[in-house]
This record gives sequence, C-alpha cells and structure tokens, in this order.
Amino acid sequence: RLTMVFSSLTFLQCFLPLCLLAYFLVPQKWRNGTLFLFSLLFYAWGEPVYVVLMLFSTALDYTCGQMAERHRGQRGAKIALLVSVCVNLGLLGVFKYSDFLIGTVNSLFGTALPQPNLPLPIGISFYTFQTMSYTIDVYRGEARAQKNIINFGAYVTLFPQLIAGPIVRYQTVADELEHRDCTADLFADGVKRFACGIGKKVLLANNIGLLWEAASAQAAPTVLTAWLGVIAYSLQLYFDFSGYSDMAIGLGRMLGFEFLENFNYPYISKSVTEFWRRWHMSLGTWFRDYLYIPLGGNRRGLPRQILNILIVWALTGLWHGANWTFLLWGLYYAVFLILEKVFLLKKLEKVPVLAHIYALLVAVVGWMLFQLNSVGEVVHYWGAMFGASGAAATTADAFYARSYAVILFIAAIAATPVPKKLFQRIPQRVQNVLTPVLVALCLVISTAYLVDATYNPFLYFRF
Repeated sequence: RLTMVFSSLTFLQCFLPLCLLAYFLVPQKWRNGTLFLFSLLFYAWGEPVYVVLMLFSTALDYTCGQMAERHRGQRGAKIALLVSVCVNLGLLGVFKYSDFLIGTVNSLFGTALPQPNLPLPIGISFYTFQTMSYTIDVYRGEARAQKNIINFGAYVTLFPQLIAGPIVRYQTVADELEHRDCTADLFADGVKRFACGIGKKVLLANNIGLLWEAASAQAAPTVLTAWLGVIAYSLQLYFDFSGYSDMAIGLGRMLGFEFLENFNYPYISKSVTEFWRRWHMSLGTWFRDYLYIPLGGNRRGLPRQILNILIVWALTGLWHGANWTFLLWGLYYAVFLILEKVFLLKKLEKVPVLAHIYALLVAVVGWMLFQLNSVGEVVHYWGAMFGASGAAATTADAFYARSYAVILFIAAIAATPVPKKLFQRIPQRVQNVLTPVLVALCLVISTAYLVDATYNPFLYFRF
C-alpha cells in the first residue's frame, strides 16, 4: 500500500505544507471543511476504496448521535445506541476478524469454509472506537450531539490521529470543533512536538529496529543475541508509537487542537499496573470507561473484578489483531494485573529496584507475543532467550554489541525523563535560543535520513 505516513517525504514536503497553507488561508468558518477534505485525501492516498466505509461510519454515528439526544431517556435513544454499537463492532468484525474466526472453525471442525481475505482498512480499530464512543457519550448525556455534519466529519477523519491514534474522544475536542484559536505560540509548540516525534521515529526507532531485524532473522539465535533483539524491539516499538503520537499531538496543536497525552515514560514503571497507566493511555482509558466500569469494575467483589480484568484484557489483545498470539498477549497481562491486585503490588512497593526490574522483564518478554505471528515462533524465541538453543554467546554477538552499543545507550536514556529534566535545568534564555536550533536540526537530519532510508516501517499500521 502507498500509505502516507508522517515520516514520509510525501507527507513532509507535499501534503502537510499544502494542507497548512489552505487551512490558514480560508476563513475560520471553512476550516473544518478544509480539514475534512484534506483528511479524506490523506486516507484515500492508501485506502481509496475504504473512504466510503469511513464516510458510512461518519454518517451512521452522526445520525445515531442525533437520535440519542432527541430521544434521551426514551426507547429511541437505546435503539440509536444499539445500532451504533452493533454496526461499528460488526464492521470491525467483518474486516478484521472474519478470516480468524472462519479459520478457527475450519481447524476445530475440519470444515473448508472459504475465507473472504478482505484487506484490513487502515486505522479501522481507532476510528470505529472513536465514533462509537461519541454515540455512547451522547446517550449518557456526557456530550452534546454535533449538529453540523461537516464538523463531525472533521472529528472522525482528523488526519493527525486517524490511522494510529491517540484515540481522541469527542468530548475532549467538542469545544475546539466549534471554535479554536490557532495562535503562533501554539503552532510553534506543535512544530516542536512534531520534531521530537519524528526524531524518535526516524532517528531512534528505525535505527534500533535494524538490530531486531538482524536478531529475529537468525534461525537459532544465541542467548545474548535473543536478548539484544528483544530489548531492541521493545525500544523500537516505544519510539515508533510514542513518536507517532508526539507527531499527532504536534500536528493537532498546529491546527488548534489539544489532544491528550498517550505515553508517559512507561519503561520507568515499577509494576505492570503502572506500566499500563503509562503506555497507550488513550486505549487504556477507553477500555476502562466503556467496558471495565460498565462491567462492574472493582465494585462487585474480587472474583467479579478478576473476571472483568480477564474480559477486558482478552478483548484488548484481540483489538490489536486477529491472532491467537494477541489473545494470549492480553491474557498474559491479565494474569500479572490480577496477581498485583490480589497480593503482589504491596510487596513490590517495598523493593522499588526489584519492582522496576520485574516490570521491565514482564514487558520485554511479553512483546514477543505481540510481535511474532505464531505461538510456535514465540516459544522458539523465548527458548533462545533462556538458553534452550544452546550457545550463550558467540564471537558474532560481539559485532552486534559493538555496532549497536551507542544507539542502545541513547535509546535507553531517551526512554526516561532524564533528557527532559536536564534540558529544564538550562537557563531559560539559553533554552529560548537552543530550542529552535534543536528543532531545526531534528527536522533537517530526519528528512535527510528519509531521503536515503530503505527501512522505515510503521509498526502500528496493522492495527
């Protein structure tokens, strides 16, 4: 697919300048319409057919929101809510899970039911959750229905967060859809945040990802290579996704929107519970508010809370992909979260250093369930990590260690608040001079890297 990503020359040199030029030249009352059109163009670049699906989802939830508000407290509102939830989940089920379900049935019962093999619409997991949460919020009375369908379309298709989040709930941008002040300071802050994000993605994630590619390509990696690979992947995924979230937040600010944060240094966590309060925060709060709490949360006793955690995390795993590995990844975390709820959390609080090591180990080991395509591959790689393949290290490992030592060190430090804290200690007048220089350097070096780069994946596109 010729998908337009933020870290592509097409986006940086063509789409974004044209979009910003048109956006700021038109009168303010036309800006949502301009944003709507450019967002559709952005999506159509990689998904020309599935633009129709997105427009259908937009029209459906716009109508359901109107009905839910008009008939609030009556049967009509419940019908509107039911239609929105069922159709959105139905679309997600057909396009994302039909092959998985049919394949599972064929395996269990020896049938030969044909699989549709439908291409997965980019970002469908994100925008269906957004549009569905809009109708739910209107039904609950937590948001007012949007009267203007162009404004609503701009919200649904908003290109900065359309294909990889963060998941922006309607009530957080409802006022900004009606009126937003696009100040020079906010625009400059957006550019700074975007530059930080593209630096994370292009300079850190892409380079550290090469180590993971090399380690995972080996049929029988040594213990040291396996661990170097999984650490590299853990850092690659963090900088890839948090970098993209930074770019989305920065683009939002350039356009006058304030999106909520999506990452808060997850690798400094001292428990799995804390890790998931810091990683992909918009998804965690979505499942908490729209599934965990409605199921009863922790209000109905420990056995019911344990069941709720299992349900939420099984679905969180499946949300990421239609594969048994994703389901197992969700349940893997559910087990640790339950253990922490029952007894482990209080013990961890007594030994912060061990708690931090434990949280890192759980996250790093778990990423193999997230990344690899089959349970067999996961077991094989885990085996290599813990010595089942034999050799602990070879002379070839020294090459990987020497080649990637610097980038591993830089990435490990950059995944903590240390750089930010050190920068904040610099006198303000020096910061004022240094910040634009660093932003310009980051943008120039990242762009130069992209000109020659052959390795520029975006890991979250498959969701």
